[in-house]
Amino acid sequence: MTSVTMNNPAKPGTVLAPMTDEERELRIKLAAMYRIFDHMGWSLMIFNHITVRVPGPDHHFLINPFGLRYDEVTASNLVKIDVEGTKQDNSPWAVNRAGFVIHSAIHEHVPEAMCVMHTHTTEGLAVASKKHGLVNNNFYSSMLYDYVAYHDFEGITTRDDEKDRMLRSMGTKPIAILRNHGLLVHGRTVEEAFARMWTLQLACEAQVAIDSIAGESVMISPEATENSTRVANLFANEPTCGVDMFEAMQRVIDAKDPSYRN
Repeated sequence: MTSVTMNNPAKPGTVLAPMTDEERELRIKLAAMYRIFDHMGWSLMIFNHITVRVPGPDHHFLINPFGLRYDEVTASNLVKIDVEGTKQDNSPWAVNRAGFVIHSAIHEHVPEAMCVMHTHTTEGLAVASKKHGLVNNNFYSSMLYDYVAYHDFEGITTRDDEKDRMLRSMGTKPIAILRNHGLLVHGRTVEEAFARMWTLQLACEAQVAIDSIAGESVMISPEATENSTRVANLFANEPTCGVDMFEAMQRVIDAKDPSYRN
Protein backbone atom coordinates (compact mmCIF):
# COMPACT_ATOMS: atom_id res chain seq x y z
CA MET A 1 0.00 0.00 0.00
CA THR A 2 1.16 3.50 -0.72
CA SER A 3 1.08 6.26 1.88
CA VAL A 4 -0.66 9.58 1.44
CA THR A 5 -0.83 12.85 3.35
CA MET A 6 -3.93 14.88 3.97
CA ASN A 7 -4.28 18.60 4.47
CA ASN A 8 -6.66 19.60 7.25
CA PRO A 9 -8.98 22.37 6.00
CA ALA A 10 -10.41 23.00 9.49
CA LYS A 11 -6.98 24.01 10.81
CA PRO A 12 -4.98 25.63 8.00
CA GLY A 13 -1.37 24.57 7.82
CA THR A 14 -1.87 21.26 9.66
CA VAL A 15 -0.69 18.19 7.76
CA LEU A 16 -1.35 14.68 9.01
CA ALA A 17 1.39 12.08 9.06
CA PRO A 18 1.67 9.70 6.08
CA MET A 19 -0.92 6.94 6.12
CA THR A 20 -1.88 3.89 4.12
CA ASP A 21 -4.53 3.92 1.43
CA GLU A 22 -6.59 1.70 3.73
CA GLU A 23 -6.57 4.29 6.51
CA ARG A 24 -7.41 7.01 4.01
CA GLU A 25 -10.48 5.06 2.86
CA LEU A 26 -11.53 4.41 6.46
CA ARG A 27 -11.27 8.12 7.20
CA ILE A 28 -13.51 8.97 4.26
CA LYS A 29 -16.04 6.32 5.24
CA LEU A 30 -16.10 7.41 8.89
CA ALA A 31 -16.42 11.09 7.97
CA ALA A 32 -19.33 10.15 5.70
CA MET A 33 -20.91 8.30 8.60
CA TYR A 34 -20.78 11.42 10.77
CA ARG A 35 -22.52 13.38 8.03
CA ILE A 36 -25.13 10.62 7.65
CA PHE A 37 -25.85 10.68 11.40
CA ASP A 38 -26.26 14.44 11.21
CA HIS A 39 -28.58 14.12 8.21
CA MET A 40 -30.72 11.58 10.08
CA GLY A 41 -30.94 13.71 13.22
CA TRP A 42 -28.87 11.39 15.40
CA SER A 43 -26.12 13.86 16.27
CA LEU A 44 -25.92 15.83 19.52
CA MET A 45 -24.20 19.10 18.72
CA ILE A 46 -20.49 18.36 19.49
CA PHE A 47 -21.06 15.27 21.67
CA ASN A 48 -21.28 11.49 21.13
CA HIS A 49 -19.02 9.50 18.87
CA ILE A 50 -18.55 7.05 16.04
CA THR A 51 -15.13 5.41 16.03
CA VAL A 52 -13.25 3.08 13.70
CA ARG A 53 -10.22 0.99 14.57
CA VAL A 54 -7.27 1.37 12.23
CA PRO A 55 -5.98 -2.04 11.06
CA GLY A 56 -2.84 -3.15 12.86
CA PRO A 57 -1.71 -4.55 16.22
CA ASP A 58 -1.80 -1.28 18.15
CA HIS A 59 -5.57 -0.81 18.58
CA HIS A 60 -5.37 2.76 17.31
CA PHE A 61 -8.72 4.23 16.35
CA LEU A 62 -10.21 7.31 14.72
CA ILE A 63 -12.56 9.61 16.62
CA ASN A 64 -14.23 12.96 15.96
CA PRO A 65 -12.47 16.18 17.02
CA PHE A 66 -14.06 17.52 20.19
CA GLY A 67 -15.65 20.87 19.44
CA LEU A 68 -16.77 20.23 15.88
CA ARG A 69 -20.33 19.46 14.87
CA TYR A 70 -20.94 16.25 12.94
CA ASP A 71 -21.48 18.24 9.75
CA GLU A 72 -17.98 19.72 10.18
CA VAL A 73 -16.16 16.39 10.43
CA THR A 74 -13.88 15.57 7.51
CA ALA A 75 -11.54 12.71 6.68
CA SER A 76 -8.53 14.80 7.58
CA ASN A 77 -9.67 16.30 10.88
CA LEU A 78 -10.53 12.96 12.46
CA VAL A 79 -8.13 12.30 15.35
CA LYS A 80 -6.16 9.05 15.65
CA ILE A 81 -5.60 7.94 19.24
CA ASP A 82 -4.48 4.84 21.12
CA VAL A 83 -6.43 3.06 23.86
CA GLU A 84 -4.88 5.37 26.46
CA GLY A 85 -6.20 8.43 24.63
CA THR A 86 -2.80 9.55 23.37
CA LYS A 87 -2.93 11.20 19.95
CA GLN A 88 -1.02 9.36 17.23
CA ASP A 89 -0.91 12.29 14.81
CA ASN A 90 -0.29 16.01 15.04
CA SER A 91 -3.97 16.91 15.19
CA PRO A 92 -4.63 20.18 17.05
CA TRP A 93 -8.01 18.91 18.23
CA ALA A 94 -8.87 17.58 21.67
CA VAL A 95 -10.74 14.31 22.31
CA ASN A 96 -13.80 14.05 24.56
CA ARG A 97 -12.88 12.01 27.64
CA ALA A 98 -16.39 10.59 28.09
CA GLY A 99 -16.43 9.24 24.56
CA PHE A 100 -12.92 7.89 24.76
CA VAL A 101 -13.63 5.73 27.82
CA ILE A 102 -16.51 3.83 26.22
CA HIS A 103 -14.95 3.39 22.80
CA SER A 104 -11.43 2.54 23.95
CA ALA A 105 -12.72 -0.27 26.18
CA ILE A 106 -14.51 -1.93 23.29
CA HIS A 107 -11.80 -1.38 20.68
CA GLU A 108 -9.14 -2.80 23.00
CA HIS A 109 -10.99 -5.88 24.24
CA VAL A 110 -13.49 -6.85 21.52
CA PRO A 111 -11.50 -7.99 18.46
CA GLU A 112 -14.48 -7.91 16.09
CA ALA A 113 -15.46 -4.36 17.06
CA MET A 114 -13.96 -2.42 14.17
CA CYS A 115 -16.62 0.29 14.40
CA VAL A 116 -18.39 1.55 17.55
CA MET A 117 -21.40 3.90 17.50
CA HIS A 118 -23.03 5.68 20.44
CA THR A 119 -26.11 7.92 20.36
CA HIS A 120 -28.34 9.90 22.71
CA THR A 121 -31.44 10.08 20.52
CA THR A 122 -34.63 10.97 22.39
CA GLU A 123 -36.25 7.66 21.50
CA GLY A 124 -33.17 5.66 22.48
CA LEU A 125 -32.88 7.50 25.79
CA ALA A 126 -36.60 6.97 26.46
CA VAL A 127 -36.33 3.19 25.99
CA ALA A 128 -33.07 3.12 27.98
CA SER A 129 -34.89 4.79 30.86
CA LYS A 130 -37.66 2.18 31.03
CA LYS A 131 -37.14 -0.66 33.51
CA HIS A 132 -38.18 -3.27 30.92
CA GLY A 133 -35.91 -1.76 28.24
CA LEU A 134 -36.59 -2.78 24.65
CA VAL A 135 -39.87 -4.61 24.20
CA ASN A 136 -40.21 -7.16 21.41
CA ASN A 137 -43.42 -5.83 19.93
CA ASN A 138 -42.48 -4.44 16.54
CA PHE A 139 -40.97 -5.30 13.18
CA TYR A 140 -37.55 -3.81 14.03
CA SER A 141 -37.17 -5.15 17.55
CA SER A 142 -37.76 -8.66 16.19
CA MET A 143 -34.59 -8.42 14.09
CA LEU A 144 -32.25 -7.92 17.04
CA TYR A 145 -34.09 -8.56 20.30
CA ASP A 146 -31.94 -11.49 21.47
CA TYR A 147 -28.71 -9.63 20.76
CA VAL A 148 -29.24 -6.67 23.10
CA ALA A 149 -27.36 -6.28 26.39
CA TYR A 150 -27.91 -3.74 29.19
CA HIS A 151 -25.50 -1.73 31.30
CA ASP A 152 -26.57 0.26 34.37
CA PHE A 153 -25.95 3.98 34.54
CA GLU A 154 -22.98 5.03 36.69
CA GLY A 155 -22.88 8.71 35.78
CA ILE A 156 -21.05 10.34 32.90
CA THR A 157 -18.55 7.77 31.62
CA THR A 158 -15.18 9.32 32.50
CA ARG A 159 -13.80 6.72 34.93
CA ASP A 160 -11.55 3.92 33.74
CA ASP A 161 -12.87 1.50 36.36
CA GLU A 162 -16.24 1.38 34.57
CA LYS A 163 -14.69 -0.20 31.50
CA ASP A 164 -14.54 -3.72 32.91
CA ARG A 165 -18.09 -3.54 34.24
CA MET A 166 -19.40 -2.33 30.89
CA LEU A 167 -17.59 -5.11 29.05
CA ARG A 168 -19.02 -7.69 31.46
CA SER A 169 -22.50 -6.25 30.94
CA MET A 170 -22.17 -6.53 27.17
CA GLY A 171 -20.62 -9.98 27.10
CA THR A 172 -20.65 -11.24 23.52
CA LYS A 173 -23.59 -9.10 22.41
CA PRO A 174 -22.82 -6.38 19.84
CA ILE A 175 -25.70 -4.12 20.91
CA ALA A 176 -26.14 -2.45 24.28
CA ILE A 177 -28.77 -0.23 25.79
CA LEU A 178 -27.01 1.96 28.33
CA ARG A 179 -29.68 2.48 30.98
CA ASN A 180 -30.77 6.11 31.48
CA HIS A 181 -28.16 7.02 28.87
CA GLY A 182 -28.50 5.91 25.25
CA LEU A 183 -27.71 3.34 22.58
CA LEU A 184 -24.44 1.59 21.73
CA VAL A 185 -23.56 -0.82 18.92
CA HIS A 186 -20.41 -2.22 17.39
CA GLY A 187 -19.80 -3.99 14.12
CA ARG A 188 -17.11 -5.72 12.10
CA THR A 189 -17.44 -2.99 9.49
CA VAL A 190 -18.78 0.56 9.44
CA GLU A 191 -21.67 -0.66 7.30
CA GLU A 192 -22.62 -3.48 9.67
CA ALA A 193 -22.57 -1.17 12.69
CA PHE A 194 -24.73 1.33 10.78
CA ALA A 195 -27.31 -1.35 9.91
CA ARG A 196 -27.49 -2.42 13.54
CA MET A 197 -27.83 1.14 14.85
CA TRP A 198 -30.47 2.00 12.25
CA THR A 199 -32.53 -1.04 13.21
CA LEU A 200 -32.16 -0.36 16.94
CA GLN A 201 -33.12 3.28 16.53
CA LEU A 202 -36.23 2.37 14.51
CA ALA A 203 -37.17 -0.25 17.11
CA CYS A 204 -37.00 2.43 19.81
CA GLU A 205 -38.98 4.91 17.72
CA ALA A 206 -41.67 2.29 17.12
CA GLN A 207 -41.80 1.38 20.80
CA VAL A 208 -42.21 5.01 21.86
CA ALA A 209 -45.07 5.39 19.37
CA ILE A 210 -46.70 2.12 20.46
CA ASP A 211 -46.51 3.11 24.13
CA SER A 212 -48.36 6.34 23.31
CA ILE A 213 -51.44 4.43 22.14
CA ALA A 214 -53.95 3.01 24.60
CA GLY A 215 -54.46 -0.74 24.62
CA GLU A 216 -52.45 -3.90 25.03
CA SER A 217 -49.49 -4.49 22.73
CA VAL A 218 -49.04 -7.68 20.71
CA MET A 219 -45.78 -9.42 21.59
CA ILE A 220 -43.69 -11.20 18.96
CA SER A 221 -43.12 -14.91 19.45
CA PRO A 222 -39.66 -16.48 19.83
CA GLU A 223 -40.21 -18.35 16.56
CA ALA A 224 -41.01 -15.18 14.62
CA THR A 225 -38.07 -13.41 16.29
CA GLU A 226 -35.68 -16.16 15.24
CA ASN A 227 -36.96 -15.99 11.67
CA SER A 228 -36.68 -12.18 11.56
CA THR A 229 -33.15 -12.22 12.96
CA ARG A 230 -32.03 -14.79 10.39
CA VAL A 231 -33.58 -12.99 7.43
CA ALA A 232 -32.39 -9.52 8.53
CA ASN A 233 -28.80 -10.82 8.40
CA LEU A 234 -27.55 -8.37 11.05
CA PHE A 235 -25.58 -11.10 12.85
CA ALA A 236 -24.49 -13.40 10.02
CA ASN A 237 -21.17 -15.24 10.04
CA GLU A 238 -19.83 -12.76 7.50
CA PRO A 239 -20.33 -8.98 7.88
CA THR A 240 -22.25 -8.44 4.68
CA CYS A 241 -25.17 -6.32 5.84
CA GLY A 242 -25.49 -2.56 5.57
CA VAL A 243 -23.37 -2.01 2.45
CA ASP A 244 -26.25 -0.97 0.19
CA MET A 245 -27.76 1.16 2.97
CA PHE A 246 -24.50 2.98 3.60
CA GLU A 247 -23.83 3.58 -0.09
CA ALA A 248 -27.36 4.90 -0.60
CA MET A 249 -26.95 7.40 2.23
CA GLN A 250 -23.44 8.31 1.11
CA ARG A 251 -24.92 9.35 -2.24
CA VAL A 252 -27.29 11.67 -0.37
CA ILE A 253 -24.36 13.22 1.51
CA ASP A 254 -22.26 13.55 -1.65
CA ALA A 255 -25.10 15.46 -3.32
CA LYS A 256 -25.61 17.61 -0.24
CA ASP A 257 -21.99 18.42 0.71
CA PRO A 258 -19.01 16.27 -0.36
CA SER A 259 -16.55 18.25 1.78
CA TYR A 260 -16.33 15.35 4.24
CA ARG A 261 -13.91 13.71 1.79
CA ASN A 262 -11.27 16.45 2.33
